[in-house]
Amino acid sequence: MQHTLSIIENAFWPILKAGFTVTIPLSLISFALSLVLAIFTAIMRISKRKLLQGLAWFYVWVFRGTPLLIQLFIVFFGLPKLNITLDAWTAAILTFALNSGAYSAESIRGAILSIPRGQWEAADSLGMTHGQVLKRIIFPQTIRIALPAVMNDFISLVKSTSLASSITIIEMTMVGQQFASVTYEPLILYIEVAAVYLFFSTLLTWGQGKLEIRTSKYLKKA
Repeated sequence: MQHTLSIIENAFWPILKAGFTVTIPLSLISFALSLVLAIFTAIMRISKRKLLQGLAWFYVWVFRGTPLLIQLFIVFFGLPKLNITLDAWTAAILTFALNSGAYSAESIRGAILSIPRGQWEAADSLGMTHGQVLKRIIFPQTIRIALPAVMNDFISLVKSTSLASSITIIEMTMVGQQFASVTYEPLILYIEVAAVYLFFSTLLTWGQGKLEIRTSKYLKKA
């Protein structure tokens, strides 16, 4: 028992440090980029221009239809064959952003389409441009509607960063692997890594609840 506690104690701070210095920054940067990409993709998906619709559909189709791990391998190991070499962090951020953006784009698109068409028509009758309608009327409502799904995408992204270990990034999973290779206690150490991920996910879920309340505060209570 003492031996087990010693392993857990010795590994805890390195794993937690990797979480705060690698996993969280990697997740935040990737998610910020994915949101920008998702918004533009969602707008393209509802565009009247067939070319924009097609490009957005193809992007979403590819990145939702292929495994994230394979996408990481293509970007990090495959692109050098085309003389495009990216360091591990850049490759991870790019891949995570593209993958998460594809999922969030569909959440945002669904939220936009759920807004009654009459609001678009009323804004048009007031002489508002398409951009003004999106900015002043549609997007404020879209944020509230899409928030749960988009936050779920973020939580999923945080957990997916464990795959970054496959392209040499020393994040929490990699640290757990390193300790497991020395102590020969994979069960204990992987449970410990899972517990830290669970801690981060729980905090994000709590934050999601607070954001949902804040963005819905103007709605009348049932």
